[in-house]
Amino acid sequence: MTAEVSAQMTPKYAATQGTCLCAAVRYEVDGPLSLLVHCHCSMCRKHHGGSFGTFAGAPLMGFRWLAGADHVITYTSSQKGQRSSCRVCGSVTPLLLEDLDLAVCPAGNLLGDLDIRPSAHYFAGSKAPWHSITDDLPQHEEYPEEFGTTGVTRPQIEPREGIVEGSCLCGDVAYEITGPALRMVHCHCSRCRLGRSAAHATNAVYRIDDVRFTRGEANIEVYKLPSAKYFAVAFCRRCGGSLPHRSPERGIMIVPAGSFDTDPGVRPQCHIYVGSKANWFEITDSLPQHQDGLPK
Repeated sequence: MTAEVSAQMTPKYAATQGTCLCAAVRYEVDGPLSLLVHCHCSMCRKHHGGSFGTFAGAPLMGFRWLAGADHVITYTSSQKGQRSSCRVCGSVTPLLLEDLDLAVCPAGNLLGDLDIRPSAHYFAGSKAPWHSITDDLPQHEEYPEEFGTTGVTRPQIEPREGIVEGSCLCGDVAYEITGPALRMVHCHCSRCRLGRSAAHATNAVYRIDDVRFTRGEANIEVYKLPSAKYFAVAFCRRCGGSLPHRSPERGIMIVPAGSFDTDPGVRPQCHIYVGSKANWFEITDSLPQHQDGLPK
């Protein structure tokens, strides 16, 4: 068989590219993507700062860093796993699992339309109390049984009346909230998807004086998108976990809901910027949807 005929018989798949929010870290992975799943474990929620993480899997041999591999920081989150992120903007970056021959990429940072859809929810037993799973995908309490492994037990924070608590993934940074939320929304804009490395951001907004850091504020890194009037993200320098950030111009604190340790009581009220949502994510709940931002 000639090389030309052999090449014609080999399926060709366009590479899928990914980027962090600041674009310092860029990569690509050859198709096809083999897996797309939502994970609701507390570590994913804290790392991303969202309702859940969504991960795409592909053969490791098809993965390539295009830029910024030296910008990636890695945090050992347990004896079983690691978490990686961009040290400039905090976006979650791919994990390269050599023993499984697998590149695991946060779907929120993959560019363009994907030709794969989510197939399941992992760690549904650990989902956030303020989040409801409303689609009909299979739900696993932890990993599927065929994985032959279990999750990690993490300490629980006992709620205190009148106080909402939160922290980063490693626990170096913690905060508490003593006032009511002004609103809580799911945002599907491309900035939030890149910043949270997820299908969408889920943010709660509070008055700036109602949120205070109780430890580790010096460990917080803030990245403000140069092209945006207000958009910024905050994260822990050690673990990359998402954290609240101040918007003094508006007198508010934007809190990534995935960072909550205790139930904030408030629930998401709507979806915004659905005109920009990821093509692979379907909104199945009954909350109001707004093509752009909040109604005036």
